[in-house]
Amino acid sequence: MSEKIHKLSIFGMTCGCCTARVMRVLQSNPEVIDAELSFEKDYGVIKTTDKLTTDNVIVMVNEAGFIASG
Repeated sequence: MSEKIHKLSIFGMTCGCCTARVMRVLQSNPEVIDAELSFEKDYGVIKTTDKLTTDNVIVMVNEAGFIASG
């Protein structure tokens, strides 16, 4: 199994609670291996299996209520 790194701009996160919300959504997907998010920098680095595309990860972040782009 190979891994992918997705570097995203994530807008709308204003505090640690926002970051935690995105993390919960990402961690609910078994294909997500790890994630580092920063609301201060509007940035996220998400490591997944190769089964997920960047578009898949963007959809997950958007469904959490934030705006992501790759």
